[in-house]
Amino acid sequence: MPLTVFRPTALAFALVAGLAAPLPSIAQQPADLPAAQLNTLRQKLAQRLPDLPPIEGARPAPVPGLIELRGGGHVFYTDANGEYLIDGNVLETRSRRNLTEERLDEINKVDVDQLPLKDAVVWKSGNGKRRLIVFADPNCGYCKRLERELQQVKDVTVYNFVVAILGDDSRQKAEAIWCAKDRTQAWRDWMLNGVTPPRVLGACNSPIQRNGALAQRLRVNGTPAIFFDDGSRVPGAASAATIEQRILKAQARGG
Repeated sequence: MPLTVFRPTALAFALVAGLAAPLPSIAQQPADLPAAQLNTLRQKLAQRLPDLPPIEGARPAPVPGLIELRGGGHVFYTDANGEYLIDGNVLETRSRRNLTEERLDEINKVDVDQLPLKDAVVWKSGNGKRRLIVFADPNCGYCKRLERELQQVKDVTVYNFVVAILGDDSRQKAEAIWCAKDRTQAWRDWMLNGVTPPRVLGACNSPIQRNGALAQRLRVNGTPAIFFDDGSRVPGAASAATIEQRILKAQARGG
């Protein structure tokens, strides 16, 4: 029997209120599957879906009868025999919680206090008390869109880890921005106004290669990627309103 992949849209896979058991507390989160069952699922899925990220762990999902798979920073759902795979969001309708999003925040959490902020291009607005970490390529159109949105966020310090994932020109621009007399101004001039950064003259040690290695360790698979003080992330460009909401959410979690 062929394995079927379901890819629901938007609010894709919803729990019907009243059908699901109450969600467990953090202390009662389900344990991972036994090793033998995990290995069986791992082997079957790797054989049938070779493009699926390697499965790093599995545990019972919030929906009775489903198993949560995690791998490569993603979450999927399957049945006990690995005959079906669901790639989408699980919603708890009573509370309107996106359980998949919450789980992704948990497994992809980063300790932002351990990041090498000295390797970032920094700018701030207002009192700068709130903090955002951004990975961006200077030639990424979505990164430029995000930079414009960030100008509307108040009282924030933005740490831009400049990476070069779009080729040699991105690396040249990234190094030119870092090596400019005022790298913050060079970054904003280019990202907001399209002013080409001045060429690098003489020796200059940039952190661009280190930033690329850091992005790989953090599983940043595309730019932009935004990290908040609680360690959660948003992949891709986001609106100023969404960023504000996520900052407040991070603060509420104690980030």
